[in-house]
Amino acid sequence: MIIVIGAGQAGLAAGRALRLAGHDVLLLDAHPRLGESWRRRWDSLRLFTPARLSALPGMSFPGPENRYPGKDEVADYLQAYATRFELPVHLATRVTGLRLTPDEGFEAITSHGTFTGDGVVVATGPFQQPHIPDLPIPPEIVSLHSAAYRNPEHLPDGPVLVVGGGNSGVQIAAELAATRPVTLALGKRRPVLPQRIGGTDVFTWLQALGLVRAPVTGRLGRLVRNRDPLIGLGPRDLRRLGVRVVDRITAADGRRLRSDTGETIAPSAVIWATGYRPDYRWMHIPGALVGGLPLHTGGISPIPGLTYLGLPFQRNRGSALLGWVGEDAATVAATFAAQPQATRTATSRHR
Repeated sequence: MIIVIGAGQAGLAAGRALRLAGHDVLLLDAHPRLGESWRRRWDSLRLFTPARLSALPGMSFPGPENRYPGKDEVADYLQAYATRFELPVHLATRVTGLRLTPDEGFEAITSHGTFTGDGVVVATGPFQQPHIPDLPIPPEIVSLHSAAYRNPEHLPDGPVLVVGGGNSGVQIAAELAATRPVTLALGKRRPVLPQRIGGTDVFTWLQALGLVRAPVTGRLGRLVRNRDPLIGLGPRDLRRLGVRVVDRITAADGRRLRSDTGETIAPSAVIWATGYRPDYRWMHIPGALVGGLPLHTGGISPIPGLTYLGLPFQRNRGSALLGWVGEDAATVAATFAAQPQATRTATSRHR
Protein backbone atom coordinates (compact mmCIF):
# COMPACT_ATOMS: atom_id res chain seq x y z
CA MET A 1 0.00 0.00 0.00
CA ILE A 2 1.21 3.48 -0.90
CA ILE A 3 -0.18 6.39 1.13
CA VAL A 4 -0.67 9.64 -0.79
CA ILE A 5 -0.88 12.70 1.46
CA GLY A 6 -2.96 15.34 -0.34
CA ALA A 7 -5.70 14.80 -2.91
CA GLY A 8 -5.32 17.89 -5.07
CA GLN A 9 -4.18 17.62 -8.67
CA ALA A 10 -0.79 16.16 -7.70
CA GLY A 11 -2.27 13.59 -5.32
CA LEU A 12 -4.94 12.47 -7.78
CA ALA A 13 -2.38 12.12 -10.58
CA ALA A 14 -0.21 10.09 -8.21
CA GLY A 15 -3.12 7.88 -7.22
CA ARG A 16 -3.95 6.99 -10.81
CA ALA A 17 -0.31 6.42 -11.77
CA LEU A 18 0.30 4.17 -8.76
CA ARG A 19 -2.78 2.07 -9.45
CA LEU A 20 -1.74 1.65 -13.08
CA ALA A 21 1.63 0.43 -11.79
CA GLY A 22 -0.11 -2.26 -9.72
CA HIS A 23 -0.14 -0.72 -6.26
CA ASP A 24 -2.82 -0.45 -3.64
CA VAL A 25 -3.19 3.23 -2.80
CA LEU A 26 -4.91 5.40 -0.21
CA LEU A 27 -5.28 9.18 -0.50
CA LEU A 28 -5.61 11.35 2.62
CA ASP A 29 -6.80 14.95 2.36
CA ALA A 30 -7.46 17.54 5.06
CA HIS A 31 -10.27 19.30 3.17
CA PRO A 32 -13.95 18.30 3.46
CA ARG A 33 -14.35 17.91 -0.33
CA LEU A 34 -12.16 17.44 -3.35
CA GLY A 35 -10.97 20.58 -5.09
CA GLU A 36 -11.51 22.68 -1.96
CA SER A 37 -8.18 24.50 -2.22
CA TRP A 38 -9.35 25.80 -5.62
CA ARG A 39 -12.86 26.69 -4.46
CA ARG A 40 -11.42 28.88 -1.70
CA ARG A 41 -9.45 31.14 -4.05
CA TRP A 42 -10.82 34.50 -5.22
CA ASP A 43 -13.98 34.38 -7.33
CA SER A 44 -12.59 35.64 -10.64
CA LEU A 45 -9.50 33.40 -10.69
CA ARG A 46 -8.93 31.66 -14.02
CA LEU A 47 -6.19 29.34 -15.20
CA PHE A 48 -3.31 30.72 -17.24
CA THR A 49 -3.37 27.57 -19.34
CA PRO A 50 -6.18 26.74 -21.80
CA ALA A 51 -8.37 23.71 -21.15
CA ARG A 52 -6.46 21.53 -23.60
CA LEU A 53 -3.27 22.08 -21.55
CA SER A 54 -4.99 21.74 -18.16
CA ALA A 55 -5.90 18.06 -18.01
CA LEU A 56 -4.55 15.28 -15.84
CA PRO A 57 -3.56 12.01 -17.57
CA GLY A 58 -6.42 9.94 -18.89
CA MET A 59 -9.21 12.53 -18.82
CA SER A 60 -9.64 15.64 -20.97
CA PHE A 61 -10.76 18.90 -19.40
CA PRO A 62 -14.38 19.45 -20.49
CA GLY A 63 -15.56 22.31 -22.69
CA PRO A 64 -13.93 24.26 -25.53
CA GLU A 65 -10.23 23.49 -25.56
CA ASN A 66 -8.97 27.06 -25.99
CA ARG A 67 -10.89 28.69 -23.13
CA TYR A 68 -9.35 29.46 -19.73
CA PRO A 69 -11.31 27.57 -17.03
CA GLY A 70 -12.38 29.21 -13.78
CA LYS A 71 -11.33 27.95 -10.37
CA ASP A 72 -14.66 26.23 -9.61
CA GLU A 73 -14.48 24.40 -12.94
CA VAL A 74 -11.06 23.10 -11.92
CA ALA A 75 -12.46 21.91 -8.59
CA ASP A 76 -15.34 20.12 -10.33
CA TYR A 77 -12.87 18.52 -12.75
CA LEU A 78 -10.79 17.14 -9.88
CA GLN A 79 -13.91 15.70 -8.25
CA ALA A 80 -14.91 14.05 -11.53
CA TYR A 81 -11.38 12.70 -12.01
CA ALA A 82 -11.37 10.95 -8.64
CA THR A 83 -14.79 9.47 -9.40
CA ARG A 84 -13.86 8.27 -12.88
CA PHE A 85 -10.75 6.43 -11.74
CA GLU A 86 -12.34 5.25 -8.46
CA LEU A 87 -9.56 6.69 -6.35
CA PRO A 88 -9.95 5.92 -2.63
CA VAL A 89 -9.86 9.28 -0.88
CA HIS A 90 -10.37 9.87 2.84
CA LEU A 91 -11.57 13.47 3.14
CA ALA A 92 -11.43 15.67 6.25
CA THR A 93 -8.44 13.59 7.30
CA ARG A 94 -5.57 15.84 8.27
CA VAL A 95 -2.16 14.22 8.63
CA THR A 96 -0.59 15.44 11.87
CA GLY A 97 2.43 13.15 11.90
CA LEU A 98 4.45 10.93 9.60
CA ARG A 99 7.07 8.55 10.91
CA LEU A 100 8.86 5.33 10.12
CA THR A 101 7.71 2.03 11.57
CA PRO A 102 10.06 -0.66 12.97
CA ASP A 103 9.53 -2.81 9.85
CA GLU A 104 10.71 -0.01 7.51
CA GLY A 105 7.21 1.07 6.56
CA PHE A 106 5.46 4.38 7.25
CA GLU A 107 2.84 5.45 9.75
CA ALA A 108 0.60 8.44 9.07
CA ILE A 109 -1.10 9.80 12.18
CA THR A 110 -4.27 11.66 11.23
CA SER A 111 -7.33 13.33 12.70
CA HIS A 112 -9.23 10.08 12.04
CA GLY A 113 -6.79 7.40 13.06
CA THR A 114 -3.43 6.00 12.05
CA PHE A 115 -2.67 4.46 8.66
CA THR A 116 0.36 2.37 7.74
CA GLY A 117 1.84 1.59 4.35
CA ASP A 118 4.99 0.59 2.51
CA GLY A 119 5.54 3.95 0.84
CA VAL A 120 4.42 7.57 0.90
CA VAL A 121 3.87 10.29 -1.70
CA VAL A 122 3.73 13.74 -0.10
CA ALA A 123 1.51 15.75 -2.46
CA THR A 124 0.51 18.64 -0.21
CA GLY A 125 1.31 21.28 -2.85
CA PRO A 126 2.97 24.69 -2.63
CA PHE A 127 0.13 26.58 -0.89
CA GLN A 128 0.59 25.65 2.77
CA GLN A 129 0.97 28.55 5.23
CA PRO A 130 -0.09 32.02 3.98
CA HIS A 131 2.70 34.49 4.66
CA ILE A 132 2.07 38.06 5.85
CA PRO A 133 5.04 40.34 6.64
CA ASP A 134 5.38 41.47 10.23
CA LEU A 135 4.27 45.10 10.02
CA PRO A 136 2.15 46.90 12.66
CA ILE A 137 -1.07 47.43 10.68
CA PRO A 138 -3.67 49.25 12.84
CA PRO A 139 -6.97 47.39 13.39
CA GLU A 140 -9.02 50.01 11.52
CA ILE A 141 -7.33 48.91 8.28
CA VAL A 142 -8.72 45.64 6.92
CA SER A 143 -5.73 43.35 6.41
CA LEU A 144 -6.00 39.95 4.74
CA HIS A 145 -3.92 37.52 2.75
CA SER A 146 -4.85 36.87 -0.88
CA ALA A 147 -5.91 33.38 0.25
CA ALA A 148 -8.83 35.03 2.09
CA TYR A 149 -9.76 37.53 -0.65
CA ARG A 150 -12.91 36.70 -2.61
CA ASN A 151 -14.13 39.80 -4.49
CA PRO A 152 -14.26 43.63 -4.25
CA GLU A 153 -17.66 43.63 -2.55
CA HIS A 154 -16.14 42.06 0.56
CA LEU A 155 -13.81 45.01 1.12
CA PRO A 156 -14.64 48.39 2.67
CA ASP A 157 -14.94 51.47 0.48
CA GLY A 158 -11.80 53.46 -0.13
CA PRO A 159 -8.30 52.87 -1.49
CA VAL A 160 -6.72 49.41 -1.40
CA LEU A 161 -3.06 48.49 -1.19
CA VAL A 162 -2.09 45.18 -2.80
CA VAL A 163 1.33 43.95 -1.69
CA GLY A 164 3.13 41.49 -3.94
CA GLY A 165 4.08 41.53 -7.60
CA GLY A 166 3.34 37.93 -8.58
CA ASN A 167 0.47 36.82 -10.77
CA SER A 168 -1.97 36.81 -7.84
CA GLY A 169 -1.17 40.38 -6.80
CA VAL A 170 -1.34 41.70 -10.34
CA GLN A 171 -4.67 39.98 -11.07
CA ILE A 172 -6.28 41.18 -7.85
CA ALA A 173 -5.02 44.74 -8.35
CA ALA A 174 -6.48 44.80 -11.88
CA GLU A 175 -9.86 43.57 -10.63
CA LEU A 176 -10.03 46.13 -7.82
CA ALA A 177 -8.98 49.02 -10.09
CA ALA A 178 -12.40 48.94 -11.76
CA THR A 179 -14.13 50.14 -8.57
CA ARG A 180 -11.64 52.00 -6.35
CA PRO A 181 -8.16 53.56 -6.11
CA VAL A 182 -5.51 50.84 -6.00
CA THR A 183 -1.80 50.86 -5.20
CA LEU A 184 0.38 47.85 -5.98
CA ALA A 185 3.63 47.45 -4.02
CA LEU A 186 6.29 45.43 -5.82
CA GLY A 187 9.55 43.95 -4.70
CA LYS A 188 11.60 42.24 -7.39
CA ARG A 189 10.47 43.08 -10.92
CA ARG A 190 9.70 40.12 -13.16
CA PRO A 191 9.50 39.73 -16.94
CA VAL A 192 6.01 39.78 -18.45
CA LEU A 193 4.66 37.53 -21.20
CA PRO A 194 1.32 38.19 -22.94
CA GLN A 195 -1.39 35.58 -22.55
CA ARG A 196 -1.40 35.03 -26.31
CA ILE A 197 1.33 35.56 -28.91
CA GLY A 198 0.30 35.68 -32.56
CA GLY A 199 -3.14 34.36 -31.61
CA THR A 200 -1.65 31.30 -29.87
CA ASP A 201 -1.60 30.71 -26.12
CA VAL A 202 1.78 31.50 -24.56
CA PHE A 203 2.07 28.08 -22.91
CA THR A 204 1.79 26.46 -26.34
CA TRP A 205 4.88 28.45 -27.31
CA LEU A 206 6.67 27.67 -24.05
CA GLN A 207 5.98 23.98 -24.50
CA ALA A 208 7.09 24.00 -28.13
CA LEU A 209 10.33 25.74 -27.17
CA GLY A 210 11.05 23.15 -24.50
CA LEU A 211 10.83 25.64 -21.63
CA VAL A 212 8.08 23.90 -19.66
CA ARG A 213 9.96 20.60 -19.49
CA ALA A 214 13.51 21.97 -19.25
CA PRO A 215 15.14 20.15 -16.30
CA VAL A 216 15.94 22.45 -13.40
CA THR A 217 19.33 20.74 -13.19
CA GLY A 218 20.29 22.26 -16.54
CA ARG A 219 21.20 25.78 -17.57
CA LEU A 220 17.92 26.49 -19.39
CA GLY A 221 15.80 25.15 -16.53
CA ARG A 222 17.67 27.27 -14.00
CA LEU A 223 17.15 30.32 -16.19
CA VAL A 224 13.40 29.65 -16.39
CA ARG A 225 13.23 29.23 -12.62
CA ASN A 226 15.17 32.41 -11.87
CA ARG A 227 13.20 34.49 -14.40
CA ASP A 228 9.74 32.94 -14.06
CA PRO A 229 7.50 35.50 -15.82
CA LEU A 230 4.17 37.08 -15.09
CA ILE A 231 1.52 35.89 -17.53
CA GLY A 232 -0.85 38.40 -19.10
CA LEU A 233 -0.77 41.64 -17.14
CA GLY A 234 2.29 43.44 -15.79
CA PRO A 235 2.98 46.74 -14.00
CA ARG A 236 2.82 48.74 -17.23
CA ASP A 237 -0.66 47.37 -17.99
CA LEU A 238 -1.78 48.15 -14.45
CA ARG A 239 -0.69 51.77 -14.75
CA ARG A 240 -2.92 52.06 -17.83
CA LEU A 241 -5.79 50.87 -15.61
CA GLY A 242 -5.04 53.64 -13.12
CA VAL A 243 -3.12 51.54 -10.60
CA ARG A 244 -0.34 53.34 -8.74
CA VAL A 245 2.78 51.16 -8.62
CA VAL A 246 5.30 51.65 -5.80
CA ASP A 247 8.27 49.76 -4.39
CA ARG A 248 8.32 47.30 -1.52
CA ILE A 249 6.49 48.29 1.69
CA THR A 250 9.00 48.46 4.54
CA ALA A 251 7.36 50.47 7.33
CA ALA A 252 4.03 51.36 8.90
CA ASP A 253 3.26 54.50 10.93
CA GLY A 254 -0.33 54.44 12.07
CA ARG A 255 -2.59 54.43 9.02
CA ARG A 256 0.26 55.34 6.70
CA LEU A 257 2.43 52.69 5.10
CA ARG A 258 5.73 53.62 3.50
CA SER A 259 7.74 52.07 0.68
CA ASP A 260 11.51 51.73 0.77
CA THR A 261 11.75 54.78 -1.51
CA GLY A 262 9.67 56.92 0.88
CA GLU A 263 6.30 56.86 -0.91
CA THR A 264 3.31 56.76 1.47
CA ILE A 265 -0.06 55.06 1.20
CA ALA A 266 -3.07 55.41 3.50
CA PRO A 267 -5.34 52.49 2.51
CA SER A 268 -8.63 51.33 3.93
CA ALA A 269 -7.61 47.75 3.19
CA VAL A 270 -4.41 45.82 2.51
CA ILE A 271 -4.29 42.56 0.57
CA TRP A 272 -1.10 40.59 1.07
CA ALA A 273 -0.33 38.67 -2.13
CA THR A 274 2.94 37.69 -0.50
CA GLY A 275 2.89 33.97 -1.11
CA TYR A 276 3.09 30.99 1.16
CA ARG A 277 5.62 29.32 3.40
CA PRO A 278 6.15 25.55 3.51
CA ASP A 279 5.19 23.69 6.68
CA TYR A 280 6.52 20.17 7.12
CA ARG A 281 6.62 20.14 10.90
CA TRP A 282 4.39 17.07 10.85
CA MET A 283 7.14 14.99 9.20
CA HIS A 284 9.07 13.19 11.92
CA ILE A 285 11.48 11.22 9.76
CA PRO A 286 15.19 11.72 10.44
CA GLY A 287 17.04 12.90 7.35
CA ALA A 288 13.92 13.76 5.36
CA LEU A 289 14.16 17.55 5.80
CA VAL A 290 16.97 20.06 5.58
CA GLY A 291 16.24 23.48 7.02
CA GLY A 292 12.57 22.53 7.23
CA LEU A 293 12.37 21.71 3.50
CA PRO A 294 12.17 18.31 1.78
CA LEU A 295 15.49 16.80 0.76
CA HIS A 296 14.92 15.23 -2.64
CA THR A 297 16.14 14.85 -6.20
CA GLY A 298 13.32 15.23 -8.68
CA GLY A 299 10.83 14.29 -5.97
CA ILE A 300 12.74 11.22 -4.76
CA SER A 301 13.87 11.36 -1.13
CA PRO A 302 17.02 9.62 0.13
CA ILE A 303 14.65 7.88 2.57
CA PRO A 304 13.56 4.67 0.77
CA GLY A 305 9.83 4.73 0.01
CA LEU A 306 9.38 8.48 0.60
CA THR A 307 8.63 10.69 -2.42
CA TYR A 308 7.15 14.11 -3.23
CA LEU A 309 4.90 15.42 -5.98
CA GLY A 310 3.62 18.85 -7.03
CA LEU A 311 6.49 20.93 -5.67
CA PRO A 312 7.28 24.06 -7.71
CA PHE A 313 10.13 23.28 -10.11
CA GLN A 314 10.40 19.78 -8.66
CA ARG A 315 11.80 18.61 -12.00
CA ASN A 316 10.85 21.48 -14.32
CA ARG A 317 8.46 24.43 -14.79
CA GLY A 318 5.54 22.06 -15.31
CA SER A 319 5.95 20.16 -12.04
CA ALA A 320 3.30 22.14 -10.14
CA LEU A 321 1.03 22.84 -13.14
CA LEU A 322 -2.22 21.00 -13.72
CA GLY A 323 -1.40 19.95 -17.27
CA TRP A 324 2.09 18.60 -16.57
CA VAL A 325 2.09 17.22 -13.02
CA GLY A 326 1.00 13.85 -14.40
CA GLU A 327 4.42 13.42 -16.01
CA ASP A 328 6.11 13.73 -12.62
CA ALA A 329 3.47 11.40 -11.16
CA ALA A 330 4.46 8.66 -13.61
CA THR A 331 8.14 9.14 -12.71
CA VAL A 332 7.43 8.95 -8.97
CA ALA A 333 5.19 5.89 -9.38
CA ALA A 334 7.96 4.11 -11.27
CA THR A 335 10.26 4.39 -8.25
CA PHE A 336 8.10 2.00 -6.24
CA ALA A 337 8.68 -1.64 -7.07
CA ALA A 338 5.40 -3.15 -8.32
CA GLN A 339 3.77 -5.24 -5.62
CA PRO A 340 1.10 -7.94 -5.83
CA GLN A 341 -2.15 -6.87 -4.25
CA ALA A 342 -1.69 -9.24 -1.29
CA THR A 343 1.92 -8.46 -0.35
CA ARG A 344 0.91 -6.14 2.43
CA THR A 345 -2.52 -4.74 3.05
CA ALA A 346 -2.36 -1.37 4.69
CA THR A 347 -3.88 -1.16 8.11
CA SER A 348 -5.72 1.63 9.84
CA ARG A 349 -6.45 2.24 13.49
CA HIS A 350 -9.37 4.59 14.02
CA ARG A 351 -9.70 6.56 17.19
